[in-house]
Amino acid sequence: MGKVIKKNVIKRKPGYLYYVDGSGHVCEAKMSRGGKKRKKGAKKKVVKKKVAKKKPAKRKPAKKKPARKKRR
Repeated sequence: MGKVIKKNVIKRKPGYLYYVDGSGHVCEAKMSRGGKKRKKGAKKKVVKKKVAKKKPAKRKPAKKKPARKKRR
């Protein structure tokens, strides 16, 4: 877990990650996700995908096995 060194030293921006690097400098990195909050009531449009009808697979005629020879 991280350790708090000092509070309120830098002004933080939403969507950025802050860390202390190996040499002791405070660095900021853009987060790959998040940062912006959704507006209230705004929803993503749900688009229904059309289901394509599948054609029945063509069956090959079954091969007849040769008759077994009778043993005497």
